[in-house]
Amino acid sequence: MRMIRNWMFPIIAGLLVSAFAWQGVLFATPYALMSKAMDVIGARAPANSFAFGALANADNQPIVRPSPDLVYSSCVFDVSKGPVLVDVASVPGHYWSVSIFDARTDVAAVRSDRDTGGKRARLALIKTGQTAPQGYEPVRLQYDRGIALIRILLSSPAEYPVVDAIRRKSTCKQL
Repeated sequence: MRMIRNWMFPIIAGLLVSAFAWQGVLFATPYALMSKAMDVIGARAPANSFAFGALANADNQPIVRPSPDLVYSSCVFDVSKGPVLVDVASVPGHYWSVSIFDARTDVAAVRSDRDTGGKRARLALIKTGQTAPQGYEPVRLQYDRGIALIRILLSSPAEYPVVDAIRRKSTCKQL
């Protein structure tokens, strides 16, 4: 019985330290992963501007293994100095979507050709205290930084030149 009492405090302390460490890792991992993703994507284009990737293959997609029938565009954004406006050009006859991910990897918004009736998506990425300009749908963020990702579905690789020209009309810029 005395031996159990001697070990009780170290066992409880060890369990508490383990529980706090586990929670710390669960809390920090999304930020660490997204920070790395923003660094890799941010090296391809300055903040608040789209990087238009080549037709996807395993060699040119640094974050995830791509779908070969999707064309990707990405923008690392920062709303700390004001709203960031994301205008996504509609690609007629093709499925497209724009997803807004915050610094914790949470999805803040997703819009597609189905949501917009085939018209362009106009999103204002804002934080508390900022307002969206007229004509833009506000997307409220809890964090200053994140990634906007556009995906466009191709029926065949032969469509790439036409789709590429249209998607380059999309913008991500600080107001």
